[in-house]
Amino acid sequence: MKKRIFLITITLLIFYVYANAQISICCWNLENFGKSKSDEVIAFIANTIKGFDVICILEVVAGDGGAPAVAKLTDLLNRKGALWEYTISDPTVSSSYKTERYAYIWKTSKVKKKGNAWLEKKYNLLIDREPYFIDFDSNGGPFTLVAFHAITKSKQPETEIKYFRFLPLEYPRKNLIFAGDYNCPQSHTVFNPLKKMGYKPIFKGQRTSLKQECTTSDCLASEFDNIFYDSAKINCIQSGIIPFYESFPNLKEARKVSDHVPIYFKFSLK
Repeated sequence: MKKRIFLITITLLIFYVYANAQISICCWNLENFGKSKSDEVIAFIANTIKGFDVICILEVVAGDGGAPAVAKLTDLLNRKGALWEYTISDPTVSSSYKTERYAYIWKTSKVKKKGNAWLEKKYNLLIDREPYFIDFDSNGGPFTLVAFHAITKSKQPETEIKYFRFLPLEYPRKNLIFAGDYNCPQSHTVFNPLKKMGYKPIFKGQRTSLKQECTTSDCLASEFDNIFYDSAKINCIQSGIIPFYESFPNLKEARKVSDHVPIYFKFSLK
């Protein structure tokens, strides 16, 4: 009997350690996240993302409304049974198109921030909205999340995405995970250098932006959002999108939240 209890205890302990070493990331382009988002919309966002460990938010308004909206969202998450912290970037500096901020929110029980997050400096004049980096420690080990929002498709985002091939070389000791809205499908040849280094996208052919109106049950438009990870260092456990628009009567109402769906990536470190 004692032996059986011992084996059950060890099994549960192994399961706990394994489960606790897994990390889930949610990345969401929240389209002008700031004063335009009502309290009801921010509450909906909090309920949508509360199950993940790290949240990466794109398109935070650079003006006065952006930072308070992130703080309000974090406050709501802190009322849902877990302790969360957040950091928000300075406005991107090189944009001739549209200056924005990025934000990260994370569960302190799952990851710990190492040092200060930073906007990319070496290629900041070559990339319109330069990526935002953050170092995390987890039970499985360290990793670095890189948030990015590319210029629109009409402005040829591949002209700036091409510099991403230099980032693993710039940070050779970091386990980089690139998460963002690339306004460009992963099948584009601009991603080939990253793929040759062993980076894999979590999606192939998955559309992530919303149409203006659904065609029958088809509500998604373009394959823009994705996460790239180093397959030599990371195990992909699960990935997907959250079709939040299904909670609304039509896309016009859903687009008050965002014109993109949140994407997620669950992984463990090798």
